[in-house]
Amino acid sequence: MFTRLLILAFLTPILPWFSGPSFVDRHAVEQAAMDYVTAVYEAKPELIERSVSPQLVKLGFVRQPNGTYRQAPMTYEQLLNVAKTWNANGQHDTSVKKIEVLDVLDQTATAKLTAAWGVDYMQLAKIDGAWKILHIVWQTPPPAPSFDD
Repeated sequence: MFTRLLILAFLTPILPWFSGPSFVDRHAVEQAAMDYVTAVYEAKPELIERSVSPQLVKLGFVRQPNGTYRQAPMTYEQLLNVAKTWNANGQHDTSVKKIEVLDVLDQTATAKLTAAWGVDYMQLAKIDGAWKILHIVWQTPPPAPSFDD
């Protein structure tokens, strides 16, 4: 009886990895997000081609000096151009790179990327067996909290 309880105590935290989408799918979702950020950071547009659907819908919110946000839509072709040019000369800080896989089902997934430019929330789909980023909504970093309020 003690042995059974010990085994159950050990397996309970890791069972979700085996009962839902496979570890391989979870890793593939994370890799798609990593390809996306690496493409922009290292000027490698071929990684965009590998990880992002040509049907991409991307909308950003860029904080303005007056505290408002300007909407910044982007197409797949524009993203390819950004990946070619944004850091082609290595001038941007690329140290910020955190990926969180928020949810993975058998056909769809969500992930969060924190990067130098802000935070991207991504929706992905498994298309012809490969995980591709379909939608991104992002924003530049929010203002620092004010403790005067």
